[in-house]
Amino acid sequence: MEGYIAQFLRFLHEQRGLTPNTVAAYQNDLRQFQEFLAAQQATAAAPPERTNGHSAAAAATRPLAVCRAAVEEFVLRLRERGYAPATVARKIAALKSLFHYLHQQGLVAEDPTRHLEVPKVGKPVPRAISVSEVQRLLNYGRDCTTPEALRDRAMLELLYATGMRVTELVSLDLADLDLAAGCVRCVGRARRVRVLPVSATAREALQLYLDRGRRALARPAVSGEALFLNHRGQRLTRQGFWLIIKARASAAGITSSITPHTLRHSFATHHLHDGEDLRSLQAKLGHASISTTQIYTQVRISPDERLAEAAGR
Repeated sequence: MEGYIAQFLRFLHEQRGLTPNTVAAYQNDLRQFQEFLAAQQATAAAPPERTNGHSAAAAATRPLAVCRAAVEEFVLRLRERGYAPATVARKIAALKSLFHYLHQQGLVAEDPTRHLEVPKVGKPVPRAISVSEVQRLLNYGRDCTTPEALRDRAMLELLYATGMRVTELVSLDLADLDLAAGCVRCVGRARRVRVLPVSATAREALQLYLDRGRRALARPAVSGEALFLNHRGQRLTRQGFWLIIKARASAAGITSSITPHTLRHSFATHHLHDGEDLRSLQAKLGHASISTTQIYTQVRISPDERLAEAAGR
């Protein structure tokens, strides 16, 4: 089974254009199923309980003929171990995608997940911070001119100006940025390309970073064309950004929950409250479906907060 999972993961990356983070999530879920089958195989010496003429243990010895009983037993184990419904739904979806692919490729005669239902799970409402909190985050340490401080401000300003994903941000190259035209080119999911406008404030922060920050951080042997660099001169990672925004939010005294996508969610929420239409926002965020964008209409800002923010603009 391991080889076929690896083949499926390559298909997701090379043919469907899914991001490395998404492929890694599939890999983690499918590896758990693979380990379940291996454990069943280890106990196959004992007479297995038969279900519909098959057994989960026997299925483990025939990885390309996994029976429906084995899949159902795996899902049952997930529920017994107390996994959240959303997590179970995600793992079932990964299994269904795997076996649909294997069936299409002629590697399994029948898809054992065909009749398996994915639990209905409502999408969680994104968490956004207020405009005033965003400004505190962006303005913190504005007078600091170290290369790292200039980089951090440029990244955060660009995120809030465009609403791009963190993975898209750290994947940017120098050639993707056109400050003269006031725009940035980013490649999103399924390799869809978006050209996004960059605000004057973000352009100023980016120019300072390019002139004074990146030049100090760059190492000719390792930096390449990456726009945002870490202290070793290498491309900044998603994990590196996560540590930066957490530390900055704490130092700025922001107590609201902060995640890597906080500024993306805040960008979308604030633009909707400012009257931007859903179709325009969908294009900026790079959502394939308008229903994904519509969830931001459920994020609420209190009237008192809106008045306070309007007064502070």
